[in-house]
Amino acid sequence: MLETWFVQIAFLLPGIVGALALLARQIAGDSVTRLPTIVHGHPLENLVLGIVTYVSVASLVPLALLLLARTGQGPASLGLGRPRWRQDWLAGAGLALSGFAALFLMALLLAPFLIGHKSLVLQMSVGAVPKYYIAYGIALAAITAVTEETLVSGYLLTRLEQLGWNPRRALLLSLALRTSYHIYYGLGFLLTVPLGYLLTRSFQKHRRLNRPIVAHFLYDAVLLTIGVLWHR
Repeated sequence: MLETWFVQIAFLLPGIVGALALLARQIAGDSVTRLPTIVHGHPLENLVLGIVTYVSVASLVPLALLLLARTGQGPASLGLGRPRWRQDWLAGAGLALSGFAALFLMALLLAPFLIGHKSLVLQMSVGAVPKYYIAYGIALAAITAVTEETLVSGYLLTRLEQLGWNPRRALLLSLALRTSYHIYYGLGFLLTVPLGYLLTRSFQKHRRLNRPIVAHFLYDAVLLTIGVLWHR
């Protein structure tokens, strides 16, 4: 139990602190974009450095996989490996499409409230960047998908099952942790719940970590690509 919480705290604490900092900056009226500016005036160098620095987000993934392997849960038992076309890519695409449909429906239902309380929904744009920054969005989506699904689905759900948690209770905790580092959206963090639910249930039902990873990647990659192209 102690190991599980240590891993989750090490993963979540930087993300939650960073999300709070972004939220504070946005409330204060500062301009915040999703793509960091590390080198001013050099967009290509900035893109490369941005990808390299973001890789650190995945630093706990090897540790989580090692800890699971030491107790007999190797990558194969988690459904982690080379994605298969039908079982992972097609199924993952279906999950991503379901996520977009749920997002659209939830946005429609919440629209009357959100429109009347715009200050409670904070948005972080991609910013005006060259089209080739789509590569940054794809890299960001891949790193995020592998990291979040490995730690919040593969590792956490496996450990909670071993600790005797029932699936519903584990699902609620997983969703709470998933949404915790999206609070920089303000009340907009609620829109992240449908996809989180679908990804968590997919792993609980099928035990194929590849599938939620593919779905999460496709979902984020589409949104980030639209964000880059929209500002052209």
